[in-house]
Amino acid sequence: MAVDYQPRGLEVEDIVVVVLYFLIVLGIGVYATFKSNRGTVSGYFLAGRFMTWLPVGASLFASNIGSEHFIGLAGSGAAAGIGVGAFEFNALILLQLLGWVFIPVYIAGGVCTLPEYIHRRFGGQRIRIWLSVLSILLYIFTKISVNLFSGALFIRLALGWNLYLAILLMLFMTFLCTVTGGLAAVIYTDTLCTFLMAVGSLTVMGMGFYEVGGYGGLQEKYMHAVSNDTLFSNSTCGRPRDDSFIMLRDPVNSDMPWAGFIFGQTIASIWYWCADQVENTMKILSGRDVWDNTWLKVMLYVIYTI
Repeated sequence: MAVDYQPRGLEVEDIVVVVLYFLIVLGIGVYATFKSNRGTVSGYFLAGRFMTWLPVGASLFASNIGSEHFIGLAGSGAAAGIGVGAFEFNALILLQLLGWVFIPVYIAGGVCTLPEYIHRRFGGQRIRIWLSVLSILLYIFTKISVNLFSGALFIRLALGWNLYLAILLMLFMTFLCTVTGGLAAVIYTDTLCTFLMAVGSLTVMGMGFYEVGGYGGLQEKYMHAVSNDTLFSNSTCGRPRDDSFIMLRDPVNSDMPWAGFIFGQTIASIWYWCADQVENTMKILSGRDVWDNTWLKVMLYVIYTI
């Protein structure tokens, strides 16, 4: 049976950090409210198309890397090894496809949304409405729900708050910033979150490698790490896989077959990275011009490699 985690009481430093974070996020939302032109469709939904490559790239990163990754991918990595990292390396190639192929087409079309582009390309209103509804439903069930739960779970474990109170707080903050500031507020807050996630992740990674004795120490200690609590009493339950430090594995008898990943996952990922209206396309269209998007290709390649 798993042992219930009992969070320690909040220290003064914890309270100060949490309060400062929420105040800064609200401040950025207020700043975006006055800076952006929200009186037009382009101004509200595309931040006036004046965003440079840096905030757009940071927003794309923050949209993909969130609480579900810090909790889910970390747990998957601890359970099965580095194979989960293949998804992010796969993104490196597809982001170049986005930058060199899809972005010029979107910009040349002069559209505000992907459904609008599909409507112009193929005609008819039904396909436009269908794609809009499909995008919203997919985002609710595959992103928003997971983000809310994983984020609230982290807050409950770290700060001891009620799970539903944490969800309501995140919804309120998101609603306040998004409705009042439009896409500009979303991009600015995403830029802040990208900086915090990058600095925090690299710091924790450095501390972790120091504690285990570097990458070699991680390989040695990981293979001897056995879970204290298991659901099934068999000889292999909770034991590290022999291929834990292989990213793309046997095509038949593994959980990350290289053939299925390359030829199957890549096709699905093209939609996610290059044609997902809510996650990526809208933010790409907020860029100023093709020059900014050229720098965006370089930035995304570097940041996802890190």
